[in-house]
Amino acid sequence: MSSYYPSIKQLQYLVALEEFGHFGKAAEASFVTQSTLSAGIKELETLLGIILVERTKRTVRFTPLGQKVVKKAHEILREAEALTDLVQAEGKPLAGELRMSVIPTIAPFLLPKLLPQLRENYPELKLFLREETSSDACNALSHGQVDCVLLALPYNIGAVHSEFLFDDALHIAFAHGQDNNPPAVITPEIIDESTLLLLVDGHCLKDHALSACNRPEISASAMMMGTSLHTLVQMVDNDLGTTLLPQMAISSGLLNGTNVRARPLDAKNALRKIALIWRHNSPRHDEFLLLAQAIKKLPR
Repeated sequence: MSSYYPSIKQLQYLVALEEFGHFGKAAEASFVTQSTLSAGIKELETLLGIILVERTKRTVRFTPLGQKVVKKAHEILREAEALTDLVQAEGKPLAGELRMSVIPTIAPFLLPKLLPQLRENYPELKLFLREETSSDACNALSHGQVDCVLLALPYNIGAVHSEFLFDDALHIAFAHGQDNNPPAVITPEIIDESTLLLLVDGHCLKDHALSACNRPEISASAMMMGTSLHTLVQMVDNDLGTTLLPQMAISSGLLNGTNVRARPLDAKNALRKIALIWRHNSPRHDEFLLLAQAIKKLPR
């Protein structure tokens, strides 16, 4: 049996290179120089006696065996994280490092309320945040890059534990001059799909909006141009169309300083369910429940 084994650091370098597909970006994400990361992977190749990565001036390509090794590296790193989590779970609740991904249609509206509460109630918590789409966040959770994810359901989150937090109703937003006497609530059949502005692909709110409208033709004809809710509001404010906004964004003052109005959408699926998710069998399960309770107590 060999007395030499790959180090955790070497496996982290390998996983980072697979994630970013670029030595420079992987090194930056690992907080080391490019030469350090490259040397670490080279040492790993020498230790295993195989070539893991084909290097060219423009591309990084994993060999077939390299792809199997990096898959196993993900599993080993997850187990290493679980070992650390197990120790932390025996100490004070919500203390030490916690990595959480939050989707862009939640982060700017919920975090300003949540973070001060966490600092006050759990001063020893060191929270690392990543803002990314639901797909990227779920992948990061699966690969052990984050510990939990704050997102909106329904969404295909896979085999993880989910804790429901609260409902977030959807509203139709339109420019002040578009209708001088708008109804108290908006029904899907009166939405003009030719002027509807949605987020670009990758944002689950776009799918929630289309589900709430329950009109298949909208999916094909809607003007999906916005990259953020702030952008959509500016487009609506300039009479470029209408859009759908979640209640939390409106309550956080997203429409302040604009001539945009919002009315509740009267439809069967006119809401999204905000949830906190984490991996099954995580030793920090009880801590995540505490975090979920802290979010539920926030004023809305």
